[in-house]
Amino acid sequence: MYLEVSHATKRIGPDEVLRNVTFSLEKGTVCSLIGSNGAGKSMLMKAISGLIFLTDGSVAVDGKAIGRDISFPPNLGAMIERPGLVPQDTGWQNLRELALIRGRIGDPEIEDAMKRTGIYDAANKKFRKYSMGMKQRLGIAAAIMEKPDLLILDDPFNALDDDGCHMVQQIIHEEKERGALIILAGHEAEDLESISDIILMMKNGQVTDRRILNRNQDKTN
Repeated sequence: MYLEVSHATKRIGPDEVLRNVTFSLEKGTVCSLIGSNGAGKSMLMKAISGLIFLTDGSVAVDGKAIGRDISFPPNLGAMIERPGLVPQDTGWQNLRELALIRGRIGDPEIEDAMKRTGIYDAANKKFRKYSMGMKQRLGIAAAIMEKPDLLILDDPFNALDDDGCHMVQQIIHEEKERGALIILAGHEAEDLESISDIILMMKNGQVTDRRILNRNQDKTN
């Protein structure tokens, strides 16, 4: 299994925001986390991304434990909660600065990601002047531009019109076909079930139900 989440538990003060979450997923799978605000979706995504430390349990990516063997998944693209980009920089500058961190891609890959997300025409516009939908598109571009093995998108359809939603669906299909493991989050199963292989229902920090929508992708434990 590429991703293994084992008894993941996170306590913040007296609150248990993740409770004994266990599942595993293979590449080429789209898994959606579904639940209301406070269900633990974003916290679980942060744990998988290495952005928080678990109180108990573990997350392993490609056999390496996050926080023990490695700090972060080695080939991760993520947009969690909202795109965290620099307001005074242009869209292009923001992506270029992110690309420089690992030095894996150059201008052609940045251009391709912006075109795939329909934001290339605003490449030279400052991020602070972007609409909410444009910010969402740029955040998705940042997540996909390095062609990650693990792609995490929190509420990917937020602030997007119908064309934007179709764009996200197409990108998810393309990234799955490329072999990436894709983890999405949303509030309603109906919004994501058409593009998901597996749905994990969450409430109060727990996985309360598993739905296998594509039997060929039955890769959870």
